[in-house]
Parts: sequence; C-alpha cells; structure tokens
Amino acid sequence: MSLLPTTSIANLAGYVGQTVTLAGWVYHKTEKGKLIFIQLRDGSGVIQCVIFKKQVAETTFATAQALTQESSCRITGAVRADARAPGGFELDVETVELVGASLDYPITPKEHGIEFLMEHRQLWVRSARQHALLRVRAEVVAAAQEWLNDQGFVRFDTPLLTATAAEGTSNLFATTYFDLGTAYLAQTGQLYVEAGMMSFGKVYCFGPTFRAEKSKTRRHLTEFWMIEPEVAFATHEDNLQLQEQFVSAIVQRVLERRSAELKTLERDPTMLERCVPPFPRISYDDALALIAAKQGVIEGATPLTWGDDLGAPHEQLIAAQFERPVFVERYPAALKAFYMQPDPQRPAVALCADLLAPEGYGEIIGGSQRIHDLALLEQRLHDHGLQTAAYQWYLDLRRYGTVPHSGFGMGIERVVAWITGTHHIRETIPFPRMLYRIYP
Repeated sequence: MSLLPTTSIANLAGYVGQTVTLAGWVYHKTEKGKLIFIQLRDGSGVIQCVIFKKQVAETTFATAQALTQESSCRITGAVRADARAPGGFELDVETVELVGASLDYPITPKEHGIEFLMEHRQLWVRSARQHALLRVRAEVVAAAQEWLNDQGFVRFDTPLLTATAAEGTSNLFATTYFDLGTAYLAQTGQLYVEAGMMSFGKVYCFGPTFRAEKSKTRRHLTEFWMIEPEVAFATHEDNLQLQEQFVSAIVQRVLERRSAELKTLERDPTMLERCVPPFPRISYDDALALIAAKQGVIEGATPLTWGDDLGAPHEQLIAAQFERPVFVERYPAALKAFYMQPDPQRPAVALCADLLAPEGYGEIIGGSQRIHDLALLEQRLHDHGLQTAAYQWYLDLRRYGTVPHSGFGMGIERVVAWITGTHHIRETIPFPRMLYRIYP
C-alpha cells in the first residue's frame, strides 16, 4: 500500500466511482450490527466511511471494530456521491489499516471545562470548532499577506530581540543579552519596518509580538501576531483609506472561501457582509461626547474627561452605534507613542486612529502618521523619558532623506475573534500565552 493517500477528503469530487486511499483519524464511530460507520477526518475535511461486514474480509471488519476515537488509519474504498452526507460523499470501504492506536482519548463528547481543554490544547485543536477557528485564522493571514503583496508591498522582517523600546518599557519582557546589556522581546516591529519603508517605499512586517501586561481580559494575550504595513509619502488620510480597503478585502475573502467554517462556528455573516468601505469616522472629542450621552447603556462605559484613554466598555459602546468597523481618530498626543505626528492644526492631538470592530470586539488596528521632522522627534523622545542615544539609528531615518509616512498594526487574533464571533481571544491562536497560561 502507498505510504501517501491517493487524495484528500477535500478533493473527492474528482474521484466519484473510483477507489481511493484516505489517511486520517477516527473522529467518530458508530456500530450497528453488521454495519460500522466511521467519520474519518484528514485535516481537509470529514467523510463517512461505511463498512458492511458481508463486503469486506473478516480481518478488515475486526480492524474497524477495534478502531477508537482519534486512532490513525488508512482506509481504502470507492467514492460514492450522496447528497445527504456531509460534504456530499461517502466511502464504501474495502480495507482498513490501523496506523496508530489511540487509547483512552481524554477529550470525549461530554462537557469539559475550559481549564481542562486548555491543559489539553494539543488535542483540543482537533475538534470541529477549534479546527474551523484555526482554518479561518490561516485564511486571514494568507489574505492579509497576499493583498499587500498584490498592492506592491514588500515583506520586511524585523527582529524579535531589540535593544530599545518602541512604546515604553513598562510592558516589555526583558532578558540579558550576553555582555551587551538588556534586550527586549519586541512589542512591535514598527521602528524597524520604517527603515524598510525608506528603502522600498511600501513594506510590511509580520510576526509574533509580546506585551508583558498583567491583564486577564478576554481580549489580551502576552504573545500575539501582528501585521504592520508602512508607506512612504502617505498622509493620515491615506492611512485610513488603506486600512479600510485592507480589512474589507480580508473579510470578503473569508466569507467567500471559509463559509463552511463560519457555519460550523454558527457565525451569522450578516454583519461581516456590511464590511465595505468607506468606514465611519469619529474624533476622540466626539467619542467622549457620545460616551457621556449614552451613560449607563453599557456597564463600565462611564464618562471620561479629556485626556483619558478609552477602555474596553467605551470602545464597545462606540462600536455599537455602527454596523461596520469605525475609526476613532485624533487622540490626545500625550496618550500615544512618541513617534506619532501631532496635528498641525491642533498639536494637542495626534494624527492617529484606532479601528474598532463592531459587536463588542474593540480595537483591531492602531495606526498613525509618523513624525518625520528630526527636531520634533528628538523632543518627543525627551518628553517620554527615552534616551536619544539608544535611538540614533531611528533618528537617522529623519536625517537622511526624511519623508512624511504612515502605517498601522493589525492584531491577527483580534480580527479572527471578530470574524468568527469568538468570545475569547485564547481560541484564535494554536497555543495561547496569557498571564497564567504558558503550558502546553
């Protein structure tokens, strides 16, 4: 027998009436006297395999009887179209080969608590819901990169170990770096991707980022993945238009290619179908007024004074007023990172925006126009208590051919949580890292 399957479950449409070999795992098995029904999954889909005792050798029937949940096997049989079957096909089995037995599989159809499932995350990812979530995640990642590539962006990889902080050191993981002092796990690739922007014009980085925030909310991970485009000669307005086109393209691709997964997740696609440009925009000032007017509508969304940052309840309240993602722009400059360009018409606010997803999912993108003036950037570093000596390489980007430029960072897990309608972000990454979770 071949070591590789003839085909995958996802490609069975081209093999109706033919005999194929599938390799996978037993998702579920039912015995009814002389009939055995095996739901086989191979990662590309699930198919029901029908074993009729009279039509197979005794050893084959015995092997099928011995199969347990998540046993791996190769099953050979004829592909038959059946409109009643999930996926539209069934396999009339001829032979069954056990590859790897699975004894006392810990995750059963009964109800399990979340802590138990997280402790067995390496197995939980095999379940239908988790499989669908991670399929959508893979589609989001592919859609994001392919769309940017098609727009002429160049992927520019940035270091995960850095000598300087991009947004302050209070929420960084630090480590000793040989004899060179302290290094930090990157909280963003943005400063480095700006160097790429000065070389290629349009670039993006994509990889894991780390935040040492002691947060236990459903929206936070200590390790998450972020994609960060940066564009030369781009204004704040250019940046917002890029973001809405980018997000819309990702959502529409998921709707087109992952409808089956969204159905498994019981995700109503209606709100996602509305995710088309232009997205509504409100200023930070308008956001404060809206919060004050809607006091008491959402628990925790209490009125704020100018200069306060928006919390999760405030973002939820704002987003609830719109049927598409909404930009909140021009936050107080003092709230934001040192590199954000002040509004020339009102220097107290920055040319920045957060993109809030509807349905209570909050911020999925943060972006801004960057300071391109050397003297102003040096002043902002001083205002934030950062030593300019550590940022000389970054300041060089303003010394040698500086240009106005803009960019943003999109968190993959938050986008996946929103698109899939998932309550907790921990299910949108294969192995979540949280305040009290680093195993497995």
